Amino acid sequence: MNPLGINIAGATVDQLPGMNTLGLSLIRIDYAPGGVNPPHTHPRASEVIIVLEGTIYAGFVSSSPNDTLYSKVLSAGDVFVFPQGLTHFNMNYGRSKAVALAAFNSQNPGAIIAGNNVFGSTPPISDVLLAKAFQLSKEAVDKLQAKTWPVFGSSKPLISDVLLAKAFHLSKETVGIL
Repeated sequence: MNPLGINIAGATVDQLPGMNTLGLSLIRIDYAPGGVNPPHTHPRASEVIIVLEGTIYAGFVSSSPNDTLYSKVLSAGDVFVFPQGLTHFNMNYGRSKAVALAAFNSQNPGAIIAGNNVFGSTPPISDVLLAKAFQLSKEAVDKLQAKTWPVFGSSKPLISDVLLAKAFHLSKETVGIL
């Protein structure tokens, strides 16, 4: 699990280059109790999340000027849709682990994690600018910029090379170049 209490395993073009041009990718999210998938956007895809186990609080915020929060507590079997480009989040709302499967209508949905993007950029965005934009003290911005922000994404494939090789009677090396 990462510091926020989630683990992401994916089947995207990054893990399986053979998915290129298919317009589809999947991720599995495992949540520790209280685990959070922080506010983020996908610039190139809408997302559908399906809860497999546990209870998850999920939501998204509409675009400005309304900035309306749409959220729901989801149980196993429930589905929620996050529209392309809108800031959204999800977290384990229960006392035991939770698992969800997310599908995207793109082989490369992209992910922009709000905190990482704004406070963890290299080089950093001006602390004076951020202090004014977020109505914070310069010291508060400096503290946020000094944090180590969790890295997201998935290097662990949802479908293992070994499983693919066995299923399609291919060598592991051949599967690795797909």
